[in-house]
Amino acid sequence: MKNIVAGVVAHVDAGKTTLSEALLYRGGTQRQLGRVDNGDSFLDPNTLEKQRGITIFSHQASVNYDDFHLTLLDTPGHVDFAGQTEQVLPVLDYAILVVSATDGIQGSTRTLWRLLEKYQVPTFIFINKTDVIGAEPAQVVQELQSEFSPACLSFSEPLTADTIEAIAMTDDKVLSDYLESGEISDNTIQQLINQRKIFPIYSGAALKLTRIDDFIAGFSKWTVEPSLPTEFQGRVFKISHDDKGERLTWIRVLGGSFKAKEELIPNEKANQLRVYNGAKFTVVQKISAGEVCAITGPTTTFPGQGLGTTDDLPLNEIQPVLSYAVNLNGTDPHKCLLALRELEDEEPHLNVQWSEHLQEIHLQIMGEVQLETIQQLLDQCYGISISFDEGNILYKETITSKIIGIGHFEPLRHYAEVHLLLEPGKPGSGLSFANECSVDVLNHNWQEQVMTSLRDKEHRGVLTGAPLTDVKITLINGRGSIVHSVGGDFREATSRAVRQGLMELKQSGNCELLEPWYQFRLTVSQEQVGRAINDIQQMAGTFKLNDDHSNSSTAVITGTAPVTEMRKYASVVRAYTHGQGQLELTVSGYQKCHNADEVITKANYNPTADLDNTPDSVFCAHGAGYPVKWDQVPSMAHVTDK
Repeated sequence: MKNIVAGVVAHVDAGKTTLSEALLYRGGTQRQLGRVDNGDSFLDPNTLEKQRGITIFSHQASVNYDDFHLTLLDTPGHVDFAGQTEQVLPVLDYAILVVSATDGIQGSTRTLWRLLEKYQVPTFIFINKTDVIGAEPAQVVQELQSEFSPACLSFSEPLTADTIEAIAMTDDKVLSDYLESGEISDNTIQQLINQRKIFPIYSGAALKLTRIDDFIAGFSKWTVEPSLPTEFQGRVFKISHDDKGERLTWIRVLGGSFKAKEELIPNEKANQLRVYNGAKFTVVQKISAGEVCAITGPTTTFPGQGLGTTDDLPLNEIQPVLSYAVNLNGTDPHKCLLALRELEDEEPHLNVQWSEHLQEIHLQIMGEVQLETIQQLLDQCYGISISFDEGNILYKETITSKIIGIGHFEPLRHYAEVHLLLEPGKPGSGLSFANECSVDVLNHNWQEQVMTSLRDKEHRGVLTGAPLTDVKITLINGRGSIVHSVGGDFREATSRAVRQGLMELKQSGNCELLEPWYQFRLTVSQEQVGRAINDIQQMAGTFKLNDDHSNSSTAVITGTAPVTEMRKYASVVRAYTHGQGQLELTVSGYQKCHNADEVITKANYNPTADLDNTPDSVFCAHGAGYPVKWDQVPSMAHVTDK
């Protein structure tokens, strides 16, 4: 029997969960077709999901069709919960992208396509709601081909001559063989899909089961079961807690097998292996390659973690851009912090922090819907009633030129000196670390301590103290002492080297403040275009005016604008369009801050007073250590860079 793990992804309201319900119903997993609006869908068992009518958490279900076994992972559709969707994608064999026949490609559809491309997930497309008035499936196909890929091709059984010819055009070798033989084998088509050279499109109406059987037949025919290794490999893709508070580590086995009571990670055994189907589960003693299960026992696992011989995978494409302080409203801060830590365990992007100085709890989120959901979860699950402040934008900092930063730490009976090359990285690359230091200069053990220190610390910029990003940091030189150096010395010297280099760059005007920007799509009437463009210009945005081919009385404006300026613009649009306008917002990443001077002045950050991130060094003379200001460190360094 062919075994496939597939995820269903979509923009909110495209019918993603409805399609999942239809697939389960036709396979006999459930006896009646669940509906999101009725609150009885098989894959939205959480109370909050039933109340809000949206998928908030990813869920697992299994279904059999003759000789085809499908493990289905349903994912959240709302962009505020895209982080959970990103966690699931790396463990999928295939994705099913659902697009509405009436709405076409939406903001988060584009985000999902970018994620599917990043994680190289072979993708089938299902155009849903073809029965609804105003549905334009043929137009959606054209939209998919123009925006995503010309290889988004309509499939039907049997394949038409036009489709076969279009398939041949996606690969030079396949085209050559096709021109010679006039045929393309099923195996070749399967491989092209698996290599993301073809994206099959099916269409129908999931709610009425229209053409669902055609899609199941096509999906069963054109997918390929992965060939997996014999040694144990796996990946964690989700952390959750059951209704009794038991912590669950969800994994996909990518090779070999795993048994209950074995160590999942060092010093943490698996107590119980659960295979879920909706809200219910079966306890098994062993899981094999290709299977998915939830494990009780481990307490330090995290999404993206590699198991066995699999490396950890950073899940950093989706990043929150807003920070909120919690208004405790009389709640015990310790109780609230513990509850939020548990939610953070499931959603690491929350980055819950306790400010001792302000006596406040802060957390990071994607948007207003996630904020409301957190409030409801705390109320329903923990009996905690809180609110939030107005929120702040999460800024970041980067550099625009390279520099060698030097850190020296030499109090009495301690010694370490570290030289780091700081270089600008590509936008969106985050922080990367490299080592080009010879072991003849600095022994291997000390080098490892430097590299570990670089990876473990959250490095902050010197303009506002915001997190540093898009920088490559390379260890190039250093010195230790066989007699006096210990691990902590290199941790201190490493941090000081980064900060010293940043201070040099700030002095030369080569530090830059970044802010998050939205990519927007605004639909208004032709009469309101002037007002909209004026608003966008006032918000420091860029724009492009497009014709709305589906409606001559409306116009579509696309572009980018700072999150600070546009985050509350949706309510403005509703007001001046009397509810007829539509604004789609998708975080497009970080760009240069449009009002950097104002933000920096308001932050009033003094980098030399930040003792946890000092740029100054410590040298030793006459048997005593003494501080040396950052700008004097290069002239006093003990080793010289070539």
